[in-house]
Amino acid sequence: MFTLNNWQTLLLSNVVVKTKNKTVDKLLNMHQKLTHSEMVKVTSHVQRDTKEWVLNTIMIEGCDVPFKYKRKKMYKNIKGQRVNLTYYPVTESVAGIDIETVKVVRIKIA
Repeated sequence: MFTLNNWQTLLLSNVVVKTKNKTVDKLLNMHQKLTHSEMVKVTSHVQRDTKEWVLNTIMIEGCDVPFKYKRKKMYKNIKGQRVNLTYYPVTESVAGIDIETVKVVRIKIA
């Protein structure tokens, strides 16, 4: 279903994981389905303006699943940057076809 290929990720399964960031630790401990990845390279970044939000979609090196998140304003293009992500998998239905995507909860340039 959801594959991460050869990423270095921190997956939670009833284990307390410690990272360098206390905010990330708090999120991961509160929500067991979240995953955190550090220093992943962004290969594509697209921003689409909706009425209230700017929908951002990024693609990560070594993964074929789009990562989506929303912002209130346009943001600089992060193509080629290394980022730290906190996310969880989601299945969207588009025209009757189920598509796997990833909902980003937290993104920071590394």
